[in-house]
Parts: sequence; C-alpha cells; structure tokens
Amino acid sequence: MNTPVDMSIWHLVSHASFVVQLVMLLLIAASVWSWNIIFQRRTLYRNATQAADAFDTEFWSGGDINALHARLTREQDLQGQASIFRAGFKEFMRLREKGADADAVMQGVTRSMRIAVTQEQSRLEASLNFLASVGSTSPYVGLFGTVWGIMTSFMGLAKVQQATLAVVAPGIAEALIATAIGLFAAIPAVLAYNRFSASSNDLLTRYETFADEFLGILHREAHGKH
Repeated sequence: MNTPVDMSIWHLVSHASFVVQLVMLLLIAASVWSWNIIFQRRTLYRNATQAADAFDTEFWSGGDINALHARLTREQDLQGQASIFRAGFKEFMRLREKGADADAVMQGVTRSMRIAVTQEQSRLEASLNFLASVGSTSPYVGLFGTVWGIMTSFMGLAKVQQATLAVVAPGIAEALIATAIGLFAAIPAVLAYNRFSASSNDLLTRYETFADEFLGILHREAHGKH
C-alpha cells in the first residue's frame, strides 16, 4: 500500500528547494510592499481630489485672492492648486514690490508655477514605478522559480528506479506555486498602476488648467487690464 503524499501548500513550500523558497519570499515581500503602496496612493489621490474640489470652490467664488494668499501662507502642507496658487502669487507680489516690468513679472510667475506643477507631479507619481516593476517582472520571477523547481524535480528522478506520479507530483506542484505567487503579486500591481496613472493624469490636467487660468488673471493684473 502506497503512503499518501502530503500535498498541502505549507508542506510543499517548506519542502521546496532553497532557490524556489527564495523566489517565493521575494515575491511575497514585493506583494506586501505593493499593497502598502496601493493603500497609501489610494488615500493620497482621494485627498488630492477632495482638496482640488474645495480649492476650486473657494477660488472661483469671487473672494479676495489677497486674503486667500494670506491664509494659505500660514498653512504648511499645501497640495494641488493651493500650492500652485501660493507659488505663483508669492512670486507675483515679490516682483511687483521690486518694481519689475510686467513681462519680467509674468516670466517669474510662469517659472514658479511650472516648478510647483512639477513638484505636484513628482508627489502624485511617487512609487508608481515600483508598482509597474512588480507588475511586469513578478510573473517572470515566478516562472524562474517554477523552471528551477521542475528542473530539480526531474534531476531527482534520475536517482529513483521507478518514476511514479507520487514521486513527480510534489516537485512540480511546489514549483508551480512560485508562478501562482508571481501572478498574485503582479495582477494587483498592474491594475493599481493603471488606475493610479489615470488618476494622476486627471489631477495634473486640473493643475495645469488652473495654472493657465490663474496666469491669465495675473497677466491682466500685471498689464493693468481689467
């Protein structure tokens, strides 16, 4: 009577070769870190969208932009349009106080707002490259573990006189687990990357649109056109 083979996941993982176990450990670590980034980015984009809506409502309500700038100057962690507005208006007021001509003022404001938009882009796109890397490489890393495990299993067959399914199955099964973990790490990372990239592009479009509109307002102010 044949002794039943333990085919539980834990048994297969614990009895896998060192290389396959290392591959599994790397993939699990990448998956855990990816989920950490996913939750962080999700919160960031939700807060950024809410902040953008709130600022648009306040800015376009027709209030005094000097009072708005004074309030935002006292705040520390600004983001989105608020950060772009503060950078542009601060440079506008600084150059006006120095007596710079209108063209020089607008060049300085444009440069300051461009820098602010670039900083916002860096903030929004932080860690997205890691998700892209995990999504693109994890299946191949898992496949490497699978190939190595199957290769090891077939090398082990040379040491036995009779090759049965009970002898071959555990080695192949433990090798395939590496591919499964690779897919488990890759699929959420790819989906999250695509979603967050779209959200980042939408927010950046809003920021750039606001920067252009605010630049037009300051241009009319600098040239004395009402």
